[in-house]
Amino acid sequence: MKYWINFFVLISISYSIEKIEFQSANPFSFQDIILYLDEQEPQAVYGKLEFPQNIKKDKYPLIIGVAGSLGWRNHHFDYLEMYRKMGIATFQLQSFESRGIESTVGTQDAVTIAAIVLDSYRALDVLSAHPKIDKESVAITGWSLGGGVSLFSGWKPVIQAINPENNFAAHLPIYPPCFVKPENIDFVPAPMHILIGELDTWTPANACVELIDMYNASSNQGNIDITIYENSHHSFDSGLPETIIENGYSFKDCMFTLSEDGVPLMNILDIPMSTPSLQKLGFSFCASRGPIIAGNDNAKEKALEFSKLFMSKNLLE
Repeated sequence: MKYWINFFVLISISYSIEKIEFQSANPFSFQDIILYLDEQEPQAVYGKLEFPQNIKKDKYPLIIGVAGSLGWRNHHFDYLEMYRKMGIATFQLQSFESRGIESTVGTQDAVTIAAIVLDSYRALDVLSAHPKIDKESVAITGWSLGGGVSLFSGWKPVIQAINPENNFAAHLPIYPPCFVKPENIDFVPAPMHILIGELDTWTPANACVELIDMYNASSNQGNIDITIYENSHHSFDSGLPETIIENGYSFKDCMFTLSEDGVPLMNILDIPMSTPSLQKLGFSFCASRGPIIAGNDNAKEKALEFSKLFMSKNLLE
């Protein structure tokens, strides 16, 4: 009897998870999307769509999750599981695995934020046509690199270039890289909230504060906000001991400009960082190595609770 119960549980779980495939591309920068999207080589990408087990609906709201530079980690799944228990479907975007990449730590060029923003919108359009998804209630969240995707998937110039059929109802970037100031500060009016640690040296909190201040000075929408957790490093929600990532970049002394056509400019002479080699050169002028990651149980508890309330307000109410 126990065997049959376990068998049916496994069958039930397998039916609640779907592999969703779609076509994307491999732009290096937002410029490759804004000016040259039609010239990009196609790239097959997939992700895992998972529905709540114990809450039945005709259509489910959805959260697209985007991993960081180290790929999918256990603490990311804590959020996705929480969302499903709330009655929200989740989509685990597999941008790295689709391209045969395990990590981008130390280079940040094998799979870029621009490429994954494109992946996210291509996934959004495919998922919005799914008969069990409420296309008006789809949010995006991500951690670190994925946080940058969640943040800049709200940047209007790149959205207009991608020209998706659908839009995200909310954005929840978790410790995203904010150290790129767009010349065009035009973001979507959808709710966006950044969660980040006070002591983060990988993706510094002060850069996010500056970005939001710049946005608020040019817009009266007031839809972008931030929560900074005291005594918290990068990956504060990971449960990991304090660790120095020797080959990782620390961007605490960097602030780049993002041009109107989507290319980051070096701090020196505004040289475009439009290729991996130019990006590496640009990083050498301000970035150092050895950022710290460390879990903080109190900050993680608060971040999970905030995420629950944020998604409930924007997807379920």
